[in-house]
Amino acid sequence: MKQLFSRRNVLSSAIFSAISVTATAPQVLFAADENAMEEIAVVGSRIQRNAEFETATPIQVMDREAIEKSGYTNLQQMFEKNPAAGNGTFSTRGNNQDSTANGAAAVSLRGMGADATLVLVNGKRVAISAFAESITTNFVDINSIPIAAVERVEILKDGASAIYGSDAVAGVVNLVLRKDFEGAEVTADFGGADGYDEQSVSAVWGVNGEDSNLTLIFDHRSNSTLASVERRGLDTADQSSRGGMDFRSSRGYPGRFIVDGETTIDPNCPAGSAFGQTCVYDYGPWTLLTPEAERTGVLMLGHAQLTDNVEFFSELAVQHNTSIAQGAPTPLDEDAGLTVPIDHPNNPFAGASSIDIGRYRTVDAGARQWDIETDNLRAVFGLRGSIAEWDWEASVQRSRSESTQTGNRSQGWVRTDLLQQEIDAGRYNPFGGVQNPQSVIDAITTSLVRQGKSELRGMDFTISGDLFDTSNGAIAMAAGLERREERASDIPDDQFQRGLIFGTESVYAAASRDINSAFVEFAVPLPANLDLTLAGRYDDYSDFGSTTNPMVNLLWTASEQLSLRASWGTGFRAPSLAQIGLGPSQGSLFFIDTYGCAINDDYCVSTDYNIVFSGNPDLDAEESESYNLGAVVKPMDGLQLSLDFWRITQEGKIDEVPFGYLYTQFCSDQNSNVCVRSTPLPGESLGSLQSINSGFINIGEQTVSGIDLSVVYSALTVAGGDLGLRLDYSYLSEFERVELNSAGDAFLNRDLAGEYEYPQHRWAASADWARDTVAFTVGLNYIGEFEDTPDIDFDGTLDYDTNKSRMVDSFMTVNLQARYTGFDNLVLSLGADNALDEEPPFAIGDGDSDLYGYVSSQHDPRGRFVYGKVTYNF
Repeated sequence: MKQLFSRRNVLSSAIFSAISVTATAPQVLFAADENAMEEIAVVGSRIQRNAEFETATPIQVMDREAIEKSGYTNLQQMFEKNPAAGNGTFSTRGNNQDSTANGAAAVSLRGMGADATLVLVNGKRVAISAFAESITTNFVDINSIPIAAVERVEILKDGASAIYGSDAVAGVVNLVLRKDFEGAEVTADFGGADGYDEQSVSAVWGVNGEDSNLTLIFDHRSNSTLASVERRGLDTADQSSRGGMDFRSSRGYPGRFIVDGETTIDPNCPAGSAFGQTCVYDYGPWTLLTPEAERTGVLMLGHAQLTDNVEFFSELAVQHNTSIAQGAPTPLDEDAGLTVPIDHPNNPFAGASSIDIGRYRTVDAGARQWDIETDNLRAVFGLRGSIAEWDWEASVQRSRSESTQTGNRSQGWVRTDLLQQEIDAGRYNPFGGVQNPQSVIDAITTSLVRQGKSELRGMDFTISGDLFDTSNGAIAMAAGLERREERASDIPDDQFQRGLIFGTESVYAAASRDINSAFVEFAVPLPANLDLTLAGRYDDYSDFGSTTNPMVNLLWTASEQLSLRASWGTGFRAPSLAQIGLGPSQGSLFFIDTYGCAINDDYCVSTDYNIVFSGNPDLDAEESESYNLGAVVKPMDGLQLSLDFWRITQEGKIDEVPFGYLYTQFCSDQNSNVCVRSTPLPGESLGSLQSINSGFINIGEQTVSGIDLSVVYSALTVAGGDLGLRLDYSYLSEFERVELNSAGDAFLNRDLAGEYEYPQHRWAASADWARDTVAFTVGLNYIGEFEDTPDIDFDGTLDYDTNKSRMVDSFMTVNLQARYTGFDNLVLSLGADNALDEEPPFAIGDGDSDLYGYVSSQHDPRGRFVYGKVTYNF
């Protein structure tokens, strides 16, 4: 038993330095000492295998050395540049007052959404973010794991619900933490771009005892705000000068009013902002490209051998993150019900008998700002050992994420009832776009608090070992039981629920469930160098019911130069707690009210209308099927190529009730309960559109397929130094969705591959040269072109399948790094991300989240970022 635990330490550095060289799929891990071969379990399997064993599923590994060479300062940067990631990968970039997961970041493999990628830490689940993205997308916040604590990142690019359960649809990301560290290491870095900077300091300390180790990790990092006004062309919603759209808001400053039943523009509206009877407003200068943030984390990992056959292990992690979000001042419309007394001292409409505020914005109260604080706590305690040649492990864990989002009176939060009081008293002047006195601003503003909490409690037991020997080798098995309890709540300020805060998305959700699971996996060696893996898992959920998912993998090692692999499995994604337990929650969408436009020209401006969502407790789980076919070729020493074709199909996908259907079916009816309108003006049949009520159903289907290519060459000698080359390429050949048409009477097949936010080509290449004490790394990151404007006429209904738009250009950046190790125990690094200072390509946008001339989910507007880093070991 002592040998079982000690072998985890003996070869860790040799084995995982080999991973960084051959970080393609499948992985071949080489040990330095043939007589001390380690058995490990990599992501995608519970069975401990010989470290030279190749897997039948595509796995990409990035070890500590590769992370250091990349220059990435957080996990979000790493995953944004990974070719296997796609749409749905998001970060703090573009956080604003309407973002529902401010301060968080997530990874989305294959572009299938952050909720279709399972994120593990040391092979175990962690609590989801307390705040859901886009109202109902639950995800693991990768900002809660400091990159300084990560030993390696394992990415399984295949479905794995038969091993891990829900969410492992598009793949699995396993973050393996640093452990068994001895000594101390301190790292500090600083970097900056034009108008922006980042800095961090981290420390790792570890001590070995007799059959034990304790490792402590500290990490602190911060970044400043990068405002839109720091980047030319990205600070305005009017992109018409660049060939784009004018997305300025109809909620203006000055505004428009309903005077004696007639829509009337404020007489002081500047000529360049007047469109008919609407005074538009440019909210672009208020946006933040990257918000200020600060993150501090402490981790403790330890293990101690209690007896010859039993070891105790533990993991404790605490993370405290703060960030901000900002958006334009409060927009108001007819639904706010604001009026102006005709005897108001600033009334410009002489002789009027009634004045209602139609569209207005309290710019004098300033930008709406949030302060976000998130605290994550994770504790794992367990025992592991061996009995009669079988390894076993039992553990319990508790993981919690708590977030608080606050805004105070100085941060622009206007309450409509207080505003009405000040207007009635004649103290607040809503006309002319004037700055009202600070005492009046103080009287109309309020403080807000939103609180979210997510909690996971779990216990598990696993066994693994050899069942019996055959002429082809031992048949191995792993089996286990798991139990989880999940809870989540997101409670907005009561003032949102009372309808006193306008223009900002609010979320209310509360749900809980229990899950019991059992799984088994067999590794069966067959004749002719075939290795078969069979797995199955049963999950029972207290809300939607139970599901069983099998998996079959086959690896054929034809020769030392060629191996072929195939995998097949089914999977599922349980409805998110937000989708089940969502109360009335507001989102927004830009579109033109075409029904209203036919009645009144003032309704023809593209406007961000409120969409009010509610959860559905009767949702079923999404079901999926995936397969992968691949080959690994080693034609010569040091050269390895892998090629994989993959395909994933999802059925019963949980989607919003299609907006086009709701609008077409209900928004021509003034009395509809789905499409809510204000009272029509005299002589008109439809009032101003205020909101649309929506929900979630199991209605969607999608099929995603593509090709992955990896090439690694590590046997070159150039100028007396060792040169390593690497290419990872991903081609998205198909992303077909089946959706309900706007009439609600038929389904449409739409292919997103090459459409907005779904580039077909993504690749990353690198070259690393090292000689004695000097090393250089060059990296290229490429995102291919894709079609612009998925809703070409901006009426709120996607039409990319029937209309052809312009193309958003490809985007390639160059990263450089130089390292010097000539001083004892010291590593000096100097580098530049986007060294050529490439600007993001112009895009008209989607009329929703992308309004400022670039695609925020795909392209980073930060520009050239130069950094220095020093690491000292003692």
